[in-house]
Amino acid sequence: FKTCPGRVLCKLPCSGEKEVDLAVQSAKAAFKIWSQMSGMERCRVMLEAARIIREQREEIATMETINNGKSIFEARVDIDISWQCLEYYAGLAGSLAGEHIQLPGGSFGYTRREPLGVCVGIGAWNYPFQIACWKSGPALACGNAMVYKPSPFTPLSVVRLAEIFTEAGVPKGLFNVVQGGAATGQLLCQHPDVAKISFTGSVPTGMKIMEMAAKGIKPVTLELGGKSPLIIFSDADLENAVKGALMANFLTQGEVCCNGTRVFVERKILDTFTKEVVKRTQKIKIGDPLLEDTRMGALINRPHLNRVQGFIKQAKEQGAEVLCGGDLYVPDDPKLKNGYYMRPCVLGNCKDDMTCVKEEIFGPVMAILPFDTEEEVLERANATKFGLAGGVFTRDIQKAHRVVAALKAGMCFINNYNVSPVELPFGGYKSSGFGRENGRAAIEYYSQLKTVCVEMGDVESAF
Repeated sequence: FKTCPGRVLCKLPCSGEKEVDLAVQSAKAAFKIWSQMSGMERCRVMLEAARIIREQREEIATMETINNGKSIFEARVDIDISWQCLEYYAGLAGSLAGEHIQLPGGSFGYTRREPLGVCVGIGAWNYPFQIACWKSGPALACGNAMVYKPSPFTPLSVVRLAEIFTEAGVPKGLFNVVQGGAATGQLLCQHPDVAKISFTGSVPTGMKIMEMAAKGIKPVTLELGGKSPLIIFSDADLENAVKGALMANFLTQGEVCCNGTRVFVERKILDTFTKEVVKRTQKIKIGDPLLEDTRMGALINRPHLNRVQGFIKQAKEQGAEVLCGGDLYVPDDPKLKNGYYMRPCVLGNCKDDMTCVKEEIFGPVMAILPFDTEEEVLERANATKFGLAGGVFTRDIQKAHRVVAALKAGMCFINNYNVSPVELPFGGYKSSGFGRENGRAAIEYYSQLKTVCVEMGDVESAF
């Protein structure tokens, strides 16, 4: 592989009705084997998959960089999180259990935690390999099979994951990959043998998936968009807060659903904070994502780059000030001249009613907004249809916990941002979706509970 910005890497056929049905039936057959294995047996296979990923970290990270355009530095982190995810759920696989409940007269009841069947995973293009592991880890640990559809913009690395699962020893067809866009996704959601759908992507697509799932009464997990608030109080460690704001806005070229793109800064430190953020943003190294010192690669494609540029143009028209960046970037290397690069952008003089503050841009664009009081900033922070994440920087630990308790968001950060340990549940409130990825919480969304009531005496009958 070599980086080929703006050029076709390969061509993959879209999966139609026949291919989707074949994948589902293959997964259904594998499910019968996998679901009857003990948790410890599943654990060993999943640990082997994690080992292979860890061993092939560099190769997979390189593939992911070419697949997505993010820096190799970030891609390595994604791959590490991926094998950690499989290790974590491998550890849980052997501990899945129900309860025993004593009833009067020696009778008793018990619960069984059982797999759902064939689960569908539909992934996004910003973290192709990692999201596939986030979905397949708990699904497989619980005894399910999975048919996975990556984004058509990033179809490559998930195929490697399927090969790794096979090498690790899962039954043939347990983790199947189908390729395609909305039509393929629709076929998966409407397939009668699919038991559950887990989707990561945009709010409009999430709504359509929920509608389709409702017709089959299928459970769904939706991890959708965000316009998350990052609140910087004047007593915060300024250096740490600046680092946090950069982490909250510019990872993966700003193409991260939980990014803290509304940066609320207490007015006392507004000028100092803004000056330092602009200075640091201008130093971000842009260019070939396979180079070790690159910290920002290319955006996913031309239409998306144009869309992000359109938000910046509209922001200026509505009165925002571009403090730095926002323009196209052309690297010196002639091989990269057709890449979808832009300089990371910081917007000042922002108001809550501006489009750039209300809508998810999904690009490297930070909006800075001043505030005066805790009560005020909380009201403004929560005045959004989204509720995926939120963050606060302050040295006052009581204030920090008070603020995150008041934020209407599913994933909150105190004095850090965009940290995603697999041990902690991840998911949103409001239009940002429901259900959870990661942590023990994900087990609830990939299994079902059966209750068994056992009578040890004669049946008490009303007849």
